Amino acid sequence: MKLFLLAGVILPLVVTSPLAYAKKGPTVPPGPTVEEAQKFMDEVEIKLFALNIDSQRADWVKSTFITDDTETLAAQGNDRASSATMAYAKKATQFDKLKLPPDLDRKFKLLKLNLTLATPFDPKESQELTQLVAQMEGAYGKGKYCPPKDKDGKCLDLAEISRIMTESRDPEQLLDVWKGWHGIAPPMRQSYERFVTLSNKGARELGFTDTGAMWRSKYDMPPNDFTAELDRLWEQVKPLYVSLHAYVRSKLREKYGEIVPEKGPIPAYLLGNLWAQTWQNIYPLVSPEDADRGYDLSKILRDRKTDPLEMVRTGERFFTSLGFEPLPPTFWQRSLFKKPTDHEVVCHASAWDIDSVDDLRIKMCIEPTEEDFTVIHHELGHNFYQRAYKAQPFFFRDGANDGFHEAIGDTMALSITPEYLVKIGLLEKPTDPSRDIGLLMNVALQKIAFLPFGLLIDQWRWKVFSGEVTPEKYNQAWWQLKLKYQGVAPGTERTETDFDPGAKYHVPANVPYTRYFLAHILEFQFHRALAKAAGCTGPLHRCSIYDNKEAGKKMKEMLELGASKPWQEALEKITGSPKMDATAILEYFAPLQKWLDEQNKGKPIGW
Repeated sequence: MKLFLLAGVILPLVVTSPLAYAKKGPTVPPGPTVEEAQKFMDEVEIKLFALNIDSQRADWVKSTFITDDTETLAAQGNDRASSATMAYAKKATQFDKLKLPPDLDRKFKLLKLNLTLATPFDPKESQELTQLVAQMEGAYGKGKYCPPKDKDGKCLDLAEISRIMTESRDPEQLLDVWKGWHGIAPPMRQSYERFVTLSNKGARELGFTDTGAMWRSKYDMPPNDFTAELDRLWEQVKPLYVSLHAYVRSKLREKYGEIVPEKGPIPAYLLGNLWAQTWQNIYPLVSPEDADRGYDLSKILRDRKTDPLEMVRTGERFFTSLGFEPLPPTFWQRSLFKKPTDHEVVCHASAWDIDSVDDLRIKMCIEPTEEDFTVIHHELGHNFYQRAYKAQPFFFRDGANDGFHEAIGDTMALSITPEYLVKIGLLEKPTDPSRDIGLLMNVALQKIAFLPFGLLIDQWRWKVFSGEVTPEKYNQAWWQLKLKYQGVAPGTERTETDFDPGAKYHVPANVPYTRYFLAHILEFQFHRALAKAAGCTGPLHRCSIYDNKEAGKKMKEMLELGASKPWQEALEKITGSPKMDATAILEYFAPLQKWLDEQNKGKPIGW
């Protein structure tokens, strides 16, 4: 709403005839001009660019050295950046009805829509909100489970618990550490309730109905259309997930007996991951009897004593083989690759672009595992994307949408085929293509198993932000959604004294999650298009674009656009189509789908 105020001005009384007034008309203050809008945006980009760097530096220190002081400093930096962004976003409403050039108009939209956290305009509430997020993230990073029966009093951190979830086949131990980790979250519950209230207030001050609506508005389409698009994509892939779920349930029942129902949801703690979000850690339990994929990459890495630095160097070489420049020396000097022994850090893997130019970093507590080998490719995908669009204006230095950013590294990971592993010296010879069901099963346990989880995190938050789910039903709604989408159950009683959503990093840290679902759709669509550009004529799951400059050129052209164009245009750069399409997933896993159908004959399907 535009306000034109002449506060404190005393106008002289002038008597004018009605006829004269009709001829002249009322005096209307001049509206804002395009030139004024451009000047305003120039100021915004300079100011927010500087504040963003300060905030990133403070946040890096907080994440790699957790103390009360670093949490406070990071909160203050985030508060300054958020408050300035919010203030500019509100001032920008004066230009809402002005017809602007396309690039300038997009910047004004991104000014509001790129906010993950809309802080209230009130300074005290803004500071309170940013402090709450910093405290919740810090509590997650410092989270430990101290088993009461452990005579030595040894507490387990997230990495140690994850290792147990990966390796143990003792259901009692798995349930114990599963409950133990989820026990870190209840103290966050009250903070999260307050966070929702303040976050919604900030979103409403920008004209959105709530924070969830604000998040959904950033995808270059109306929020309701975007919700419908997610439903369409999920329906495309749901049959494959249901088939995988039925097969895995039957195999786990063979292993664990009656604690796994013949028909119904799978106990979440038996799926090899604290959140049942990926299932590749139980591959040995569900691997096809007659189709061994032919190698264990984790064992290969351990046997070769591959250190974290070499794992990252391998990931970098993938990108340079496509024609990208090597990472800058500062990347190797400033990144965190190993978990320190003398202080707390947030081990959750992440990629950083400190100065929006060349100060690129990753933060990981790397272990010699296949999972971390893949995650490294994923995080470096962020870094190479960040560098590709560094020449764009400040507001365009981002992915076409957040799903694009997540998809790039994962697209590269799909090229980690047996042939690729031979080329880089990790395998002596390619595995037999006739036994690819094992390879496809391993990928499906990671990618297909993830899809419903990728949806439900934000489905829960959107309901919380809108008020459809009240604080009295936080945990109940969480498990209803996990049952609906994943077909999993906790395996032990959960009540509203628990706060199981808080045991997943992205909830206390306020990181939107739909991006990961979109990424898993897009990565296969990207992979299919890039494999075609690379001239691959074999099965899609055997295609690798490693060392193919033509595929690299096609990808780089899209990456350099950043957020300067709607994501539909960026998608078309690689795929030739502006529409997301999950049929590439069905093509990739077609041999597995056929095999699953045979295995599931006569067995219960669904839950």
